[in-house]
Amino acid sequence: MESRAALIATGSASELVWLLEHPPLYTAGTSTNPAHLLRARFPVHESGRGGQLTYHGPGQRVAYVMLDLRRRGPDIRRFVASLEEWIIRTIAAFNVRAERREDRIGVWVRRPEKGAGCEDKIAAIGIRVKQWVTLHGMALNVNPDLSHFSGIVPCGVSEVRYGVTSFCDLGIPISMAEVDMILRREFEPLFGQTSDQIVGSTENASPPSLSMRSVSVPSR
Repeated sequence: MESRAALIATGSASELVWLLEHPPLYTAGTSTNPAHLLRARFPVHESGRGGQLTYHGPGQRVAYVMLDLRRRGPDIRRFVASLEEWIIRTIAAFNVRAERREDRIGVWVRRPEKGAGCEDKIAAIGIRVKQWVTLHGMALNVNPDLSHFSGIVPCGVSEVRYGVTSFCDLGIPISMAEVDMILRREFEPLFGQTSDQIVGSTENASPPSLSMRSVSVPSR
């Protein structure tokens, strides 16, 4: 990922989005509080992205988004808002209302059946920008083992009324292929037309991914 982003910054490579799954692991962002690692059930990787601790694993669609903001407008807040909108539109396609929150990172689903004010995070966002090229991106819970989040305080949010959820947890059994199809469909109105590209390596320090499909994004 780092090497690809460097090539994008020099104009030597096209923008790229990797859609993949990780084996079970925790990733630590630059704002991580060590006390939020409650039990190291899985390897912990220093990611270099913003944010705190989160979990990645099978059943979760991770998107590493490498876009050149100099060509798209050097506005990081707008980019993050666009990532949130991408996720919200994707989730809406499966008849789930998801929302952003000003005081909490990520995308949330209201859970009134759990009690007043209860909400669960269905997608996490963590980015880094280097030479105006974006790195990292988002993680959408499709059908992960949600008990794996118990080893950390996810993204530093410790209030009992805020938890984590997934499509499966919400009673929506969908495949990763269905999610990918909608992710691509909703990506293009926000970021531009895409084309398929075969990628042989994720080029980052994380353990090998389970899926290597990617989307190449022509600049606009």
